[in-house]
Order: sequence, then C-alpha cells, then structure tokens
Amino acid sequence: MTASIAPHDVQQLQLDAHTFAPLIFESFSLPDTNQRTLGQPHPKGTVTPLALQPSLLDGSQTTLEIAIQTVKDLQVKEGLFTKKLAQHGTLLFRGLPIQSANDFSKFAHAFGYSPHEIIGIVVDRPLLAPNVAPANEAPKEVLIYNHNESPQVPHAPEYIFFYCHSAPKEGGETPISSSLELLQRAKEEIPEFVSDLAEKGILSKVTYKVEQQYVGGSTLKQAFGKDIVDGDDAATRKRKIEEQIRRYGRGEHTTWEWVDDDQTLILTHHLPALRTHPHTNLPTLFTGLAAYYKNFVDDASPNSRRRNITQQLYGDGTPIPEEYLKKLADITDEIRVLHKWQQGDVLVYDNVISQHGRQPWEGKQEDRVILASLWDGDAVPGQYEGSKGDWAQVVQASA
Repeated sequence: MTASIAPHDVQQLQLDAHTFAPLIFESFSLPDTNQRTLGQPHPKGTVTPLALQPSLLDGSQTTLEIAIQTVKDLQVKEGLFTKKLAQHGTLLFRGLPIQSANDFSKFAHAFGYSPHEIIGIVVDRPLLAPNVAPANEAPKEVLIYNHNESPQVPHAPEYIFFYCHSAPKEGGETPISSSLELLQRAKEEIPEFVSDLAEKGILSKVTYKVEQQYVGGSTLKQAFGKDIVDGDDAATRKRKIEEQIRRYGRGEHTTWEWVDDDQTLILTHHLPALRTHPHTNLPTLFTGLAAYYKNFVDDASPNSRRRNITQQLYGDGTPIPEEYLKKLADITDEIRVLHKWQQGDVLVYDNVISQHGRQPWEGKQEDRVILASLWDGDAVPGQYEGSKGDWAQVVQASA
C-alpha cells in the first residue's frame, strides 16, 4: 500500500507507488486557539499539534483497516510518526472511522510501541479494551493543569494516546504545551531555578491508602497489588506490594514507610525533573510543578486553602520557592493551546516533549468521554548534562 504524509507544503513522503487506492495523511490548519507555532528549541515554523486527516486518492471512503495498515507501513519502514512526534510533540488525527474503545485500541497498537504498565497508579483506570482505559474520572469541575504523565513516579510512559468518544458543548478541552519550550523559557527567565533542579533534582512523596482517597483515585491494591489474591494474609499482601515497588529499580532513591497500622503507604522518590529526549537529546522539563501551583497554591484555586499541607521539594528536602512555581505556570499559560475536541479525534503525545491536562466543562459528567492508552518507546529519557548522580538517570522498570 502506498502511504504518505502531506505537510503544509504538499510534499509527500511515499513508501512506494505500486498499490491501488493509496492512503495519504494530509496536514491541515486549526484555529489559533487550537494550534500554535512553537518557540525554541523547536525548529522554526514547527506547529503543535500537527493536524492530520486521511484521504484515499481514488476518492473512496477511508476504512479503519486501511488507516491501520498505513500507520503500520509508515512506522515499520520509516518510523515516520515517531519522528513527527519528536518534532511536533503532539499529533492530531481527525476523520478516522474510530467509534469504540476496541477501534481505538487497534489504531493505537498499529504504531508498534510496547504497552505501558503503570506501577503505582494514582487514578482509577478500569480496562475497557486492550491497553485502553478512561483518561481520568475526576469530577467535571476539577481542573487538571498541564503536566507530563506520571512525573511523580520513576516509571513513566513515552507516548500517550487520547480518543474522544463524546465531547461536551462547552469546555472540556485538552491542553497542549511543550516541555522543551518551557525549559528554554525557564533557562532565560529563572536560570537559578534550572541550576537548582539540575543539581538537586526533586523529591516526590506519594501517599497510597487501602481505601480510595478521592473520587477517581486509586486504592493501594490497584497501585501495587496485581499479585495479591483472595486469601492472602496481611503480611503476604505487604510483601507483594513491596516487591512491586522494587521493580522501579531505583535502589536507595526510592524509599517507603508504612503508617496507620499499615493502612497507608508513603513513597519517596528522588527524581530528575530535567531529562533529555531519547531520540533528539534535547533537554526537557519533565514535571507537574505548574499543575501543583494551579491546583493548590494559586489564589484562584478552590484548593488554595490547602497550600501549606504539602510542599514541592528539591532533592535535598528543601522547599521549592513559590515564585518559581508561579513562573512555570505563567509561562505555561503563554505557550499552551486548548484542543477543542470533535467526536472521533485522536491526540497522540510524545510524553517527554508535550504536556497535557483537562479543562472543566459544563453539562453532565458523562458528556465528556475521553479514553487513554499509554505506551513505552524503545528507549528511556537520558540524563541531563548538568545533573550528577544515579538519581538523575531514568531506568526502565523490570518486567
């Protein structure tokens, strides 16, 4: 099958020209509110998201099977979508005949990545199809600000797929912003903060409880209990949970404490917030610090009364000044776009490069149905040149 992508200049990247009714993925423009030109260090003129729509050259209707085969061909022979993700950070596919979780699963699998296992999951994601689950079940009023997926744990996915099964009339957009651009701006505007992050890293404290802590949150068993079976006594359950934690492979850089008669588990991770992209080696700010500010510190947040309950810490245990968190949020506000969903849309994020989130929406909770699929790439992010020590290297969790 002939397969190509037609960028804005109509250049086509073809695999062959011998098959009848070739499928082309053509780029198209979106409103300024939904698409922007990225700043440094991205190549000049790079937009995010790169919006693509399928077209059969004989004018017939695109089928899911043809689209899937085209993606497979382009990935196997060119690694084309992986390269486009490394350039643009996020891709939008619109006009695909995806109508269910199973359709979405088939499309996501076509890219050839490895399914990501979330060790220490903090949200409830029931499986709906192979490697497909709800994106987030938090109440519709809750703002989920821009962040990289799983910055609080050692083992994060490299690629994230989102599929819109149902879109609300007002709100519910998914933000898109560049972690590369965020770091570049931070270097220019708060260089001392970047130096501190490089030298110290961050401490991430994550609390898990036997019972669900909030609507849409995970339980301790969901987070680490995949080997627990009915009939296990308390000591066995505890041992099996700790065995899962050790799969992180972080040694002394991940520690834990049981409290409340073993009803609560507190994990502490020493992690690098500065990393490098495994394919381009460009440095990235892999973080949820701006989201923390927007959710718990900003006076406009309904949770701001809780600002003193938790703090964001450098790796040496000292608090990160609020002024730096605010600056990250201010920069993110300037460089992000809000994707207005249409039913059937698929957004694909390179999680090392691109941050996502979720805006509140009007109407009913069930008006917005977004499914997610998380994937590992062929390599983990690299160590930032200004960071020293074993804590600064990302490692792949053991099987």
